[in-house]
Amino acid sequence: MKPLTTGYIQKIISGKLVRGKDDLLIQHGAYRLKQVRHPNTILFLQRKIIRWERLKPYFPITIVTDVELVVNEQMDDLTIIKVDNLQESYWKFINYYRASINIPIIAVTGTSGKTTTKEMIRHLLSIQRKIVYTNSTNNSRTAHLTHLLMMDDTTEAAVFETAVGAPGDITNAAAYLKPTIGIITNIGEHHLNYCKTLEGYIAAKGEMCTALQSDGVLIINADDPNTKKLDLKNFSGKVIRVGIHSTSDFRASDISFSPTGMYLTLEYSKKKYRMLVPGLGEHQIYNALAAIAAVHEVGMDIDDIAVHFRTFQTLNKQLQFVTGLKGATIIDDTWSITTTSLHAALQVLQAVGTEQKKIAVIGTITDLGSWGYTIHERAGDIIANSKIDVLLTIGKHAKIMADTVSAKGTHIEVHSFNNHILAYELLKKIVTKDTIVLIKGDMLSETIKKLATLLRKREQIDS
Repeated sequence: MKPLTTGYIQKIISGKLVRGKDDLLIQHGAYRLKQVRHPNTILFLQRKIIRWERLKPYFPITIVTDVELVVNEQMDDLTIIKVDNLQESYWKFINYYRASINIPIIAVTGTSGKTTTKEMIRHLLSIQRKIVYTNSTNNSRTAHLTHLLMMDDTTEAAVFETAVGAPGDITNAAAYLKPTIGIITNIGEHHLNYCKTLEGYIAAKGEMCTALQSDGVLIINADDPNTKKLDLKNFSGKVIRVGIHSTSDFRASDISFSPTGMYLTLEYSKKKYRMLVPGLGEHQIYNALAAIAAVHEVGMDIDDIAVHFRTFQTLNKQLQFVTGLKGATIIDDTWSITTTSLHAALQVLQAVGTEQKKIAVIGTITDLGSWGYTIHERAGDIIANSKIDVLLTIGKHAKIMADTVSAKGTHIEVHSFNNHILAYELLKKIVTKDTIVLIKGDMLSETIKKLATLLRKREQIDS
């Protein structure tokens, strides 16, 4: 955060200093008690009664309030600024601080691929600039203030992941971050428990269009069928399309698998660039294209992008290849699961396991609400159309996928389990060193995580 004094902030938010110092240096911000983790924090607080023992370790502290606070003891390191309306004053502070930041700010959303795309952008921009970014997959609604205040006068660019769990999430994030570049990686079927319908979910992702200013840049996947349903007629900014199969501003062709990643030819502005993207799968190319478009828009040369992409490190538990049970190849993709990412994972399994026995272990898809049966049935259709040999599903709702595949009368051998123990016992019997096993599920599923851990352990072939 840019250091600001309490006196200066008092003027910004139209407040009155009723206690403490006007020259206290503020270096952190919060609007909830649990967000206070450092001294010299300004806390916009709605409650009247405060457990001072909770805050004392972080004194000196400044509290902004529109009520009379009860202070029963002498606290020299406590500053209080009184305002007429706390919400109005809070947003005055937010808007002032954001207006003081004049750098490219990239916001990334999408059903799948957003963390990878964000990490690719972070990796590439960090070569030449000082940037700030969301850590790992930290895209919580309550973290926007933290992300905003991470930026200061030394920051040259920023990239943030903005998830959609419900309508309004991107709009809320944009109120803080006001991105200059927005990316929608793809739009699948997810978070239907809050968005209610696929159309509602598409509209929620489409909030990125209104999150950008009139001169903003929107990067979208030209091949994604649901993205094509976005209403862009009122978007006055610049639209950049990326793709493989459609006419695009950034297009990938001549794609091939290699042990280190995906080789592709990037076609842009009537020129061609050969490059390697670490990580496997067609979906990884879409992630890379979006990242390339964003960093090029910020000012990075494509030749430099091609060089530095080679050193990108793929993410843990996202199509991660390890040698595990009985020397078999294990593809650990247990970070998250949607129908979109399931399809992508199965494509990778088929592409790299052409000469091997292919087993898919699939867990339940979460956050679907009343759409649970329908989406798991669709997932079953995706699996049925794949070229795997054995399917194991883990969980009550995942069994819908197994039943769907069985009903199709495919060649796939199907098993369903409620826990990882019996699934593991079966896998120990059927896995050999010539087997490739994809385990796909959600990071919040303890059953899937435990099974993945067991599969990743090397065992003797005769065990």
